[in-house]
Amino acid sequence: MTMRIVFMGTPDFAVPALHALLEAGHEIAAVYTQPPRAGGRGMALRQSPVHEAAEGAGLVVRTPERLKSSEEQERFRVLQADAGVVVAYGIILPKPILDGTKAGLFNIHASLLPRWRGAAPINRAVMAGDLETGVSFMRVIEGLDAGPVCLAERVPIGRDMTAGELHDALAGKGAALMVEALARLERSELDCTPQPDEGVTYARKIETAETRIDWSRPAPEVHDHIRGLSPYPGAWLEAEIAGKRERIKVLHSTLAEVSDAPGTVLDAHLTIACGEGAVRLTEVQRAGKKPMRAEAFLRGVDLQPGTVLD
Repeated sequence: MTMRIVFMGTPDFAVPALHALLEAGHEIAAVYTQPPRAGGRGMALRQSPVHEAAEGAGLVVRTPERLKSSEEQERFRVLQADAGVVVAYGIILPKPILDGTKAGLFNIHASLLPRWRGAAPINRAVMAGDLETGVSFMRVIEGLDAGPVCLAERVPIGRDMTAGELHDALAGKGAALMVEALARLERSELDCTPQPDEGVTYARKIETAETRIDWSRPAPEVHDHIRGLSPYPGAWLEAEIAGKRERIKVLHSTLAEVSDAPGTVLDAHLTIACGEGAVRLTEVQRAGKKPMRAEAFLRGVDLQPGTVLD
């Protein structure tokens, strides 16, 4: 058996789920995604990753700015879908949309709810030093990621794993979990359990002001900060290069068992002292350049041991 599904998603994270729906043989009534946005050096309009994937598969794509109007809500209702799947869509869903399919709307969320409800669950889990996270398939209700959870799967977070690496792992897990959940829904065997009141945390959106590295923090926290923001938006430091202050994005690091005054460059391997301990920066990126290993970076930059970074 297959179902008639409305798919609602926008970023890369949602693309594996769309592909999985097609591979499972479900009929996609329409794909909703955010409208093209200006981006890149030329600020040209760019379609979302989901938009590109849907058009490539020959699917109907809709890109409303919002879903509050009665006209948009009626357009959704007349699709007569069995259910809707929402994956990082990024647009508020009014109650007429939530009620606009036969079985309701379901969401793939990149955390083990109720921990890390909200906009940036992958980044926040890594930045907090969590040892595991997961994906939850839940029924969408009014309220931020507050719906009952139908299925969930745990995923360990390695001590050097970045948010980008975890993103890719969770995207695949979420797609597979969704296929299983929809199969159960078809058989009327999908049980959803209300989230507990205890353990609720919120993964607020990453703000630019929090991306700069604070060397006064203990090394494990600095390491978690770096990998939790890698590759985007990127933790960063400032250094003087050729007489000019330059922002350097840090993409990978490891912990090092040495110490000195916070911000001090300790050796020729780009080991930097923290409030307690130190981190070794293993991959960095200068503005306008490609990511590079620390060794390659240091060949073109005079950053001597003893230099103190802000």
